Amino acid sequence: MSEEQWRITVDRTACLGSGMCVGVAPSHFSLVDGLSSPRREHAPPDTAVVEAAESCPVEAILVTSAESGATIAPE
Repeated sequence: MSEEQWRITVDRTACLGSGMCVGVAPSHFSLVDGLSSPRREHAPPDTAVVEAAESCPVEAILVTSAESGATIAPE
């Protein structure tokens, strides 16, 4: 990967299915069987992904650097 990529994961055991992430970042999240699911495991940096992770009421979304594994969101 030459350009920076983020890894987006959702803890579906913690997810409440509020849909906040889909409302904030519909190009990155969808609801599958009533729970959040990332549309792609890796994505280019996007502030909408950070906003989605920060808006999750149970912090079920984790955004990390695909290269280093460093946590990007939630803070």
